[in-house]
Amino acid sequence: MEIENIEDKEITKAILVGLNNTGKREKIDIEVSMEELEELAKAAGAQVLATAIQSRPAVDVTYFIGKGKVEEIKELCENLEANMVIFNDELSGSQIRNLEEEIGVDVIDRTALILDIFAQRASTKEGKLQVELAQLKYRMPRLIGLGRQLSQQGAGIGTRGPGEKKLETDRRHILKRIDDIESELKEVRKNREVQRGKRSKSEIPIVALVGYTNAGKSTLMNTLLKLSDHHDDTKEVYVEDMLFATLDVSLRRLSFPDKLDFILTDTVGFVSKLPHALVNAFKATLEEVKYADLLIHVIDASNEEYNLQKDTTLGVLNDLGVENKNIITVYNKIDKISDEALLPKEENCIHISAVTHKNIDVLIEKIRAEIGPDIIEVDLLIPYDKGNLLSSLHKEGIVLSTEYVEGGTQVNARLENMYYHKYEPYKLN
Repeated sequence: MEIENIEDKEITKAILVGLNNTGKREKIDIEVSMEELEELAKAAGAQVLATAIQSRPAVDVTYFIGKGKVEEIKELCENLEANMVIFNDELSGSQIRNLEEEIGVDVIDRTALILDIFAQRASTKEGKLQVELAQLKYRMPRLIGLGRQLSQQGAGIGTRGPGEKKLETDRRHILKRIDDIESELKEVRKNREVQRGKRSKSEIPIVALVGYTNAGKSTLMNTLLKLSDHHDDTKEVYVEDMLFATLDVSLRRLSFPDKLDFILTDTVGFVSKLPHALVNAFKATLEEVKYADLLIHVIDASNEEYNLQKDTTLGVLNDLGVENKNIITVYNKIDKISDEALLPKEENCIHISAVTHKNIDVLIEKIRAEIGPDIIEVDLLIPYDKGNLLSSLHKEGIVLSTEYVEGGTQVNARLENMYYHKYEPYKLN
């Protein structure tokens, strides 16, 4: 399906280019990486016309790929009427300039593409500031080579954000803007700390959903919201089957039977070769993970490269210093796979479908085991003259059954450990 660019009413027609560096062992297969690049391009609103891969033992300093391959790409652009070339790896400013001069169309790299998607999707003031900061830091070392892109006015992939404000290429101007944004984000961080302080005082546990982009975190959040007590449709989060469908952090309070209450937070998805500038810019948002009592690592079980996606997420969590937190590993989308038995069965792991709700009840019980209150089921005999005690029992515990007998009210109830001592003298042997 062709996705029309909303801003300039023109479709970006792109050629994707990847380098299979045979002299360097890559963590991700080039074919898989290029498929992901295509999904990213589509998410940005581009129509992908063709993909080209070159194998060579080292990066070409001038063009990143060989001069002969550049000529091939130029001819491909002319024949297919492409107006953009997107490279799978990060390019230097001089490489971008050289490639644009040779090919005659706009050239961007994977980092610029991801930044563009974030620029399109950021909806809050904080998100927009974080993206602009990342874009500026990306462009700073490329000022010499990005003359063509920075001089363009208007929209299009790779030109959103600072570019369309016609930012001067003067280094001091950009540095000042970076300082201004970082000052604004400091204020945002202070506000977040105040909000965290309030949540901490409420003593409600925080559960954070983490994982690769499009693993189904938002769908899982909505599923848990629907099953929660007092469900409200207006609290559901946006869901779309595409990379980086949502960026902004969502926090929702959930309540389940037996006094299981927690705040569920969704976080920005990760991707291989996630720009370092973007990780740094979104530190304030990602730090929500640091303050979580429990992480739910959501993995797309239907993706053949789920192990790579899993390692990518764990790598970012390691960078954030939270890899040792309690983590429930969730293999999602099992409704899309033919043989669930092939999936890993590691410790504290569960296979679910957020769409069909399969094993969601098991997940809730796992969450309860990690952060839920210690519940004791007990039989009590409350004397008739202790009516106030029976009233408080209904507030502090869960009364399962009541029977009026000689000597008082016989009750079968579930109590949190913190309240148990209060009722222990009335326990039936």
